[in-house]
Amino acid sequence: MKTFRFQPNGILVVKSEPDGASVVINGSLKTATNATISLPPGTYDVEVKKDGFFPWYKRLTIEKEIVTQAGVSLFKNVPSLSPVTFSGAGNPVVSEDASKIAFSVLPSPNVDSAKVGLWVMDTFYLPLGFNNEPKKVTDGDLTNANYVFSPDSRQILLTTSNGIFLLDSGSFTSQAQRVNIAAKKDPTLLDWQKESTAKKAALSRNLPPEINDILSRKVSSFTFSPDEQMVLYTATSSAVIPDNLIKQLPGASSQKQERDVQVGHKYVYDIKEDRNFSVSDGGVALRWMPSSRHLLLAGSGQVVIMDYDGTNRQIVYSGSYLEPSAFPYINSTKILILTNFGATSATPNLYTLTVK
Repeated sequence: MKTFRFQPNGILVVKSEPDGASVVINGSLKTATNATISLPPGTYDVEVKKDGFFPWYKRLTIEKEIVTQAGVSLFKNVPSLSPVTFSGAGNPVVSEDASKIAFSVLPSPNVDSAKVGLWVMDTFYLPLGFNNEPKKVTDGDLTNANYVFSPDSRQILLTTSNGIFLLDSGSFTSQAQRVNIAAKKDPTLLDWQKESTAKKAALSRNLPPEINDILSRKVSSFTFSPDEQMVLYTATSSAVIPDNLIKQLPGASSQKQERDVQVGHKYVYDIKEDRNFSVSDGGVALRWMPSSRHLLLAGSGQVVIMDYDGTNRQIVYSGSYLEPSAFPYINSTKILILTNFGATSATPNLYTLTVK
C-alpha cells in the first residue's frame, strides 16, 4: 500500500514593468506577468522575456509556505537617442538629490553668444505642454569655471576667474547682478557639508552598529538609495560583516552576497534584509537609479543598468561618450549621456537615451 504525503509549496509572485512578459522557469514557459505561481521548494532558474526588451534572469530559491516576490523592470534593447543641447555642454554636474544637472556653454565661432553661460536642466520629464528645456541661470564666459549644487539643489556656487558667486538654480542672474562672495565661500561649503553629513547621520541610525562602523572608518564615500533602504559604498579598507545582524525576513533575496569586504570594491548593503552585494571591483562610476532597485554604471565605452545586487547587467548604450557623464532621469525611463560620437573636433552635447 502506497502512502502519499502532502508537500507544502512555496509561492513565486512575478511582476514586470512593462507587464505582459513571458515567465520561463527552468526552460519551460509557465505564464505571463503579473502572476502568482505555486512551486515545490527548491532552486529555480527564472527568466522574464518580452520582445524589444533585454531578458531578465535570476536563480531563485523557493521555500515552503513562503511568498517570494520578483519585481522585474525590463529595459529596451534598441533604445532611441534624442539631442537635448545643440551648442555644446561642458562639465555636466549633477545635484546631490539627482534632480538637476548644470552644464556650461562656452564661447565658440559656431555658438550664438546668447547661448554662452551656465545652464540647468531638470531630470524629471514633465507632461506635454510644460517646458522641459534647460534653463539659463547666468551668462558670460565660463572657461575653466567650476560649480557645485547646494544639498537641496536650489543654489549653485559658481567659481570663475572673476570671483565666486551664489546663484539661484531656478532663475536667471546676469553677470552685472552677480555678487562676489569670495569671503563666504568656505563657510558656505562648510554649511553645505554639515547639512549633507547631518542627513546621512539621520539615515544611518537605521543601520546596524557594525555597518555604521564600516561606513565611518573603512569607506571613501557612500550614498543611500532614493528609498533610503540601501547603501552604495566604496571600501578603502578590508572588513568582515558579521552574519545575522538582523533576523532574516521570509522571502528575502537568495542571491549570492559578499560579507568579506575588499579594498577598492563597491558594494550595496540592503538594510532591510541584512545582505551585502559586490557590484563592482574597479573604479567605475555608479549611480542609483530612481527606482532604488537598479544602478547605473558609467563604464569605458558603455553604459550599463544592473540590479542592485549586481545581477542582470544590461548594456543600454555602447559607443563613444565622455565617461562618466551618464545620468538617470527621475522617472527611470531615460538616461542622459554626454557625447560627440567619437568626433574629437566636435563639441559634445547632451542626449537622452530612452530605455523604457
